[in-house]
Amino acid sequence: MARRASLHLAETCVPCIFVSDTLTEHAPEHTPELGRRERKKLETRRALASAARHLAATRGPDQATIEDIAEAADVSVRTFFNYFSSKEEAIIGWDTAGQTEVATKLLDRPAGEPPLLAMRNVVHEMIQNAPEWADERALRHRLVREHPSLLPRHLAAHYELERSLLHAMAQRLGVDPEDDLYPAVVVSTSVHAMRLALGWWEAKGRKVSLPELLDEAFDTLERGLVPLSSSKKAAKK
Repeated sequence: MARRASLHLAETCVPCIFVSDTLTEHAPEHTPELGRRERKKLETRRALASAARHLAATRGPDQATIEDIAEAADVSVRTFFNYFSSKEEAIIGWDTAGQTEVATKLLDRPAGEPPLLAMRNVVHEMIQNAPEWADERALRHRLVREHPSLLPRHLAAHYELERSLLHAMAQRLGVDPEDDLYPAVVVSTSVHAMRLALGWWEAKGRKVSLPELLDEAFDTLERGLVPLSSSKKAAKK
């Protein structure tokens, strides 16, 4: 797809958030399937991040050592440091492959789809195709709420996600994100709507429908933040 070929994703300016496998500046026309070695590396990274989060959830970040995390993921401590610089980075566990995938999904939405609807559909697709993604993300949000020391890395990860989506959205709209505020507003509000829906889902013991919570959040954005009760009253007049 031509529009994807010109997507610009700047290198991260936040140190120690990601390992050396940074985003490429230009996404290829057709993203090739990962080779065996790359798949193994991605699996190891995600296993370490998952182990770090679950140990932090059961013991607390201070009691979850790097040695424990490596052992739970069945790798050496040396291997741990090939992927993460600290246990806090592993607990947040944001990976560039997942970030690239989200931006690519946004670019692959139909060209005529309204921006906010495109964002909604991307989020729904991620949850539908990878239910564990929502589980891991909700757990990470809970850990950040309970342990403020994780907040700086968490905010940095969100910043990187928003920035990659911003460039994808600007490419869809054919605008310069440095000169047009609109794509940034759409992306930022959409990401925070997703975060709030996940927070509600987690707070309610995951007994409510996450897709319905997401729809409620995006419906609110589409109404222009007008409460549903107020919009119903206006419709009756």
